[in-house]
Amino acid sequence: MSNKPIRILYIDDEEHNLHSFKATFRKQWDITTTISVVEALEILASKDFNIILADQRMPIMTGVQFFEKIRDQYPNIIRILITGHTDIGAAIDAINKGEVFRFIDKPWDYVYVENAITHAYDIYKTREDLKQRNIELQKANEELDKFVYSASHDLRAPLMSVLGIVNLALLEDDLQSQNEYLELIRKSVKKLDTFIINIIDYYKNARGVPVISNINFEELITEVQATIQYLPEFGRLKITSDIQQEGVFKSDVMKLRIIFNNLINNAVKFQDPSKENPFIHLKVEASSEHAKIIIEDNGMGIREIDQDKIFKMFYRAGATNSGSGIGLYIVHEAISKLGGGINISSVYGTGSIFELNLPSINK
Repeated sequence: MSNKPIRILYIDDEEHNLHSFKATFRKQWDITTTISVVEALEILASKDFNIILADQRMPIMTGVQFFEKIRDQYPNIIRILITGHTDIGAAIDAINKGEVFRFIDKPWDYVYVENAITHAYDIYKTREDLKQRNIELQKANEELDKFVYSASHDLRAPLMSVLGIVNLALLEDDLQSQNEYLELIRKSVKKLDTFIINIIDYYKNARGVPVISNINFEELITEVQATIQYLPEFGRLKITSDIQQEGVFKSDVMKLRIIFNNLINNAVKFQDPSKENPFIHLKVEASSEHAKIIIEDNGMGIREIDQDKIFKMFYRAGATNSGSGIGLYIVHEAISKLGGGINISSVYGTGSIFELNLPSINK
């Protein structure tokens, strides 16, 4: 059960019932009361509730009529009907029209009321969890369809390029021309390798079991830098870092490695070759509760029209096709799984700044 108190709205035209209920359960639950169904509608519009209790015999409209009125607008709220009268007709109406979870008779037994509300909240949570799982499943299915289509294209394209270049190279006797063809093959294979690595990262991030451990940002960034500094694209690029870490920051090191690797690789890939002093600067401020990470570069930058789309799967900013279109999506998903957030500030032709905020996972 959630640590948040159960939020209950109780409607009854007899105020002493409201006072009695609130006095009994105020320490356990977040209780809002009203004697008016009109006021209840206004309250519902301004605050979220898990459970509504309504007396059957009220002026203006009965409890069943009230439930019927709100059922379509607030379908997730569990409804409990309170009645001091044995009324089979009201019970049938409540079930058919108001979709009532349970009936409570007056004068009520407080243990029974407590059990009824606890069970009602369990059902509320189950429904909410199922709703969230359905949303996640729908998202996963949509992403899988897109993934299969795009992955099949992006995996085959470099292979077809290699095959075509090999056929051309076989027709050439000139060594220099063959070397040029080999360089084209190398680039195609590198593109294919990058895409396969991104697929592996995607799988690890989506399916991998999180392993929480103490994070040393100095070691982590040094490790990531070591894997990219000898790449041909690295060129004259200078990477600097400013790391200030106090206390023990805990997180999933695999997801952090994926995040840093993709963001730094992205900065390397989209550096501006026309600039004399290309750079990537990393700044980390970490404590036992929180980490703020800033990755800044003076590369090509991202056009404003692309900035709200770059974290979507297989979206390639601008006209370039050098990226796989999955790296920044993986970054965003990894950060979300860690409970953090990411913001981007970029000026096309000037450079980009990625700012990450991550909580320490102190379990």
